[in-house]
Amino acid sequence: MPKANNAVASKARRKRVLKKAKGFWGSRGNVLTVVKHAVDKAEQYAYRDRRVKKRTFRSLWIMRINAAARLNGTTYSRLMDAMLKQNLEIDRKALAEIAVSDSAAFTKIVQAVIK
Repeated sequence: MPKANNAVASKARRKRVLKKAKGFWGSRGNVLTVVKHAVDKAEQYAYRDRRVKKRTFRSLWIMRINAAARLNGTTYSRLMDAMLKQNLEIDRKALAEIAVSDSAAFTKIVQAVIK
């Protein structure tokens, strides 16, 4: 009895992996055994970096707030402490956006909080 191949499923599986490797350099983009490893590693990096992205953005917001706070004669930590004591809850993302786009409003916030 001849061996039965499920060529349709096999080709679809290969095609799916090769499609994920589109744009990869050299054999990482067209040799199936190499592509499998490259795609697996790329997916690991993607999973990890979705979490790292959140840390990176938070650190960027803190840098922006600190720079704007220093222009107003205080520091990031003093500003956040004063905001906490006054129960003024503006998240870092919004505060950083205000600091970058509307410095006058940020100055008013600093003056209202720090007396």
